[in-house]
Amino acid sequence: MKSSAHPWSVGEVAARFDLPTNVLRHWESVGLLRPDRDAAGRRRYGEDEVVRIAVIQRSKAAGMSLEQIGVLLDDGSAGRHQVLQAHLDDLDRRMEEMKRSREMTEHAMGCRSHDIATCPRFRAGVADVLARF
Repeated sequence: MKSSAHPWSVGEVAARFDLPTNVLRHWESVGLLRPDRDAAGRRRYGEDEVVRIAVIQRSKAAGMSLEQIGVLLDDGSAGRHQVLQAHLDDLDRRMEEMKRSREMTEHAMGCRSHDIATCPRFRAGVADVLARF
């Protein structure tokens, strides 16, 4: 059941989320949103749809594709756990990469080498990448 305690227009919702209205329409076209319609056929977003938009935004910011988000939001989706596990694995990999990048950046801020790429300690931060070469 949809919540219609606060039926907002597409323009109001788009403004609050700082999104172009065509993004909300696109998310509707791919099945992520199902806003109610008023008597004139205009989209009306209730609290449930607003929560879904927040989930979509957070998930996109975390690197999920719209297809993955569709699976996340559909508890009856075939292969749901496999898709979500793959996303968790990807998040773990990216978090490790960000941790390494942060460590390198912190070192670079305090390193006295004129050319940071010549610093042995800084180079150690990319040793795994260089090993592929």
